[in-house]
Amino acid sequence: MEHVVSIPHPPFTTADGQLTVHQLPAWKDNFVWVIACNTTGVAAVIDGPNADAALACCNANGLSLQVILNTHTHGDHIGINRDLEKRGLLSSLKVYGRERTKGSVPGLTHPVNDGDTVTVGEVSGKVLLTEGHLDGHISFVFDDVLFCGDTLFGGGCGYLFDGPPRTMKQSLDRLAALPPETRVCCAHEYTQDNLRFAWSVEPENTALADRIKKTWARRLEGHASVPSTIALERETNPFLRHESPDLRQHVRQAIAPDADTADAWFAATRRLKDTKQYKTITDSELPLSGDTSV
Repeated sequence: MEHVVSIPHPPFTTADGQLTVHQLPAWKDNFVWVIACNTTGVAAVIDGPNADAALACCNANGLSLQVILNTHTHGDHIGINRDLEKRGLLSSLKVYGRERTKGSVPGLTHPVNDGDTVTVGEVSGKVLLTEGHLDGHISFVFDDVLFCGDTLFGGGCGYLFDGPPRTMKQSLDRLAALPPETRVCCAHEYTQDNLRFAWSVEPENTALADRIKKTWARRLEGHASVPSTIALERETNPFLRHESPDLRQHVRQAIAPDADTADAWFAATRRLKDTKQYKTITDSELPLSGDTSV
């Protein structure tokens, strides 16, 4: 299966220099993230449909894979656990996942809850409860890097399989409150689709126009569009911008919210995206050339 990204983001270090982060394309649009302690060479893999990319990365970089961090229980996130189990490698690893998903995460050894700590070599990260996509969904923060699974995407958010909308909004608001320089390492390359929707509800947003232009240019060359940053998501992600008068005006024209509350505006915006009406917007209608001011 050919991945939509042909040129992954190059490895980078956390701001404190303790971890190196590797982005690995898998399946069609998944990202597997491998993080390595720069002192010990111990590595952790965050989610994934299979183990191929993670094992190859560890072998190529002389890393010792000892930890799995699972954000939630969809097959393209815990498939790596099953694959490692088939290879006889899972039982020797520390597997972190939400405590309430203990029966659904293969090999779970370290059930965690909101606020708990996870350890990779000599480096510690924090667990954040970020439900809404699925019950039990968690995210991990290591210094200035966020691994958010299917909660927050570049320019969007995950489907509300379990929801309700208020739960997802609370999770997104929590992530949006992280420092603006925090890098957002989500689990899929969905940014172009998400920004097409964003433009449909906030075409007055000059920061969004600029992001669309830059994202299309990167993707045309085969580069990944993520990681982004919390600052960029606050400026351009419609699911973090329910207070925007322009966004509200465009959403109201299509789907009126149930009430004039932040929760209701978020829910209406998510319902509108789910209609997929925005997919009729062609690239010729996007700000892809010239001045991005509107």
